Amino acid sequence: MADNIKIYLKSLFNSYSQVFFSDNKTFAAILIIVSFADLYAGLLGLLAVIVTNLTGFLMGFDRQTVAKGLFGFNSLLVGLGLGIYYAPGPVLILIIILSSILTLFISVSLQGVIGKYGLPYLSVPFIIGAWLVTLAAREFELLGISERGIYTVNEMYTLGGSKMVALYEWWNNIEIARAIRIYFISLGAILFQYNILAGIILSIGLLYHSRISFTLSLLGFFTAYLFYEFTGASITDLNYSYIGFNYILTSIAIGGFFIIPSWKSYLWTIILVPIVAILTISMTSVFRVFALPIFALPFNIVVLLFLYVLKFRVKPSLDLAEVVVQQNSPEKNLYSYVNDIGRFQPNTLRTNLPFYGKWEVSQAHNGKITHKGDWKHAWDFIITDDNGIQFKSEGNELADYYCYNKPVTAVADGTVESVVDNIPDNPVGEINTKENWGNTVIIKHADFVYSSLSHLMHGSISVKEGQRVRRGEKIGLCGNSGRSPYPHLHFQMQYSPYIGSKTLNYPIGYYLLSENNSFKLKNYAYPEEGQKLMNVETTDLLKEAFNLVPGRQFNYVIDYNDVQWDEKWEVFTDEFNNSYIRSSRGSSVAYFENDGNMLLFRHYEGSKDSFLYWYYLSLYRVQLGFYDNVELEDYYPANLFFRKRILFFQDFLAPFFKILRSKFSLEYKSIDSEISPSLIVLESRSVNRIGGFITREVRSDIEITETGVSKLSIAGNNIKIKAECKG
Repeated sequence: MADNIKIYLKSLFNSYSQVFFSDNKTFAAILIIVSFADLYAGLLGLLAVIVTNLTGFLMGFDRQTVAKGLFGFNSLLVGLGLGIYYAPGPVLILIIILSSILTLFISVSLQGVIGKYGLPYLSVPFIIGAWLVTLAAREFELLGISERGIYTVNEMYTLGGSKMVALYEWWNNIEIARAIRIYFISLGAILFQYNILAGIILSIGLLYHSRISFTLSLLGFFTAYLFYEFTGASITDLNYSYIGFNYILTSIAIGGFFIIPSWKSYLWTIILVPIVAILTISMTSVFRVFALPIFALPFNIVVLLFLYVLKFRVKPSLDLAEVVVQQNSPEKNLYSYVNDIGRFQPNTLRTNLPFYGKWEVSQAHNGKITHKGDWKHAWDFIITDDNGIQFKSEGNELADYYCYNKPVTAVADGTVESVVDNIPDNPVGEINTKENWGNTVIIKHADFVYSSLSHLMHGSISVKEGQRVRRGEKIGLCGNSGRSPYPHLHFQMQYSPYIGSKTLNYPIGYYLLSENNSFKLKNYAYPEEGQKLMNVETTDLLKEAFNLVPGRQFNYVIDYNDVQWDEKWEVFTDEFNNSYIRSSRGSSVAYFENDGNMLLFRHYEGSKDSFLYWYYLSLYRVQLGFYDNVELEDYYPANLFFRKRILFFQDFLAPFFKILRSKFSLEYKSIDSEISPSLIVLESRSVNRIGGFITREVRSDIEITETGVSKLSIAGNNIKIKAECKG
């Protein structure tokens, strides 16, 4: 029962904040206060939200959608609009209740109709609902038009006497530039409040919620203002206060909410706002015939059109990217996106190296011998000893070469497209130029993404055309067939399924680079000639410790700055097959992915006082194989570890350049047994930098046993945490 009440209250707050594409509770409180500037309208808006969300829950609609306010905010606008325009009374209350239910039904229906195209319904349900009620209300003789706005001074006197009247007149007569005055009125008009004070309060709330949204609201409005001035179109306080929010909402939606904020999203805001202005002017003339306001119709049309046409791009741009995981904050969306590009390479398949053990790159991209022109993006691999020699004895026999007869593996999951396995291996020093590629396996991994492995041993290929293969599965043996004077493995990625196709410039997902008796993890990188490298080979203890399958539970005893509590976790998987850990403290959630070789945390939601938050920071990336003194490096989204007061100033410039970096590093310290380990010790660091200066540093000592992360000690910057897993 308590959880249901909590979710319902969340739905009420979010119904207000969603008007500005937000889920910030403080901003929601500001919006609620502004909506009650007209007491009756505020009450009717709240009634509309209560009815809509309660109906949504009772009818069994998706609870998360209701809780996010995605249904309620449209009904809120209907309630506020009708509450401002019509006189309060029983008839209006009944109309509000019915129109709220109608708006909910329209929202759910549009979710099914345009939602399947990955498009939002924005405030279309509000427009349709408000129009229908407005047209029908002309026949409701007992529904009177409100006269509250006509006698505003009298209303102010009733509410607060002469002091309230003086304050009201002071705000209205304050010396302020005409353009800025209209901006504030337009901002307030989003909640049907046509006065400067409401706009100023909302602008402060918007600035608190999002510096990017605030900046975009200015960009959108003043782009429209200049367009009106340039074209000579009429712009007055009266008509512009009703429609100016179209430009503000368009700029926030395109510039930073549905699109990752960037210089291109800002540029498109400047381009699209005049189009919104043209639609606004033309539609005002059309709908004036029916005595209907256009509300936010131009904003809805342009934003939906733009988001829809983006889906037809053949090659999406990284600088104009759609938001995939919506965090209801342009800053969070931006920081997560920039971070994920480096970590996960969107639209890039994660490939492994095509072998077991440690090999050396004998020829890399644009090599000295054969990797030229359209075939330059390829690698040749051999095995060498500690002295850099690739063979034993005299090297006159194929069997003398360390790589000969060694397993060759699939670099990723896929379907075998082509197999050639009938070409004899060459004697050492001889080449077969007629059958240049030798014995080859080509595997399709995705549309226009194929891997090709060549010069395999005659008769060694163990897969057939049409067969499904898994990453790391053996497909054959390294040989010396084709244009190959000595045994080696040729590997390339390509667009097409044909042997000898032009190469594709494609990185290796991640691998270990061996340097000076230590290893360094490389992420989506391109091996270079002379480098020795290998795939991550797992250690059973690490693999089991981070085998976070759905249903697995953990119980931690926490000492957090001398305050003790117990924290319980459980692993879940959502409807989109995303895995996450949920904590009993503060409803904290940490999303992760585990591909069997690497654990990577992707996203965190919830309180930063939760131990799960510090666990997330301490184990942000973990390779599941132990190598002495190997160090992993990664970066957090800036908003995850930097304090808000520092981020505040960067947020304004973040779409263009960033000066703040949060770095993660993990060092593999010790293992008690190479054969059957029972204890592994790791150490991680979380570091904030501004320029070249460290502003915050936290260290974590981690003990891994058969129970998982059995002990975790965290210290730094007024933080001292000790945690122990009790099962």
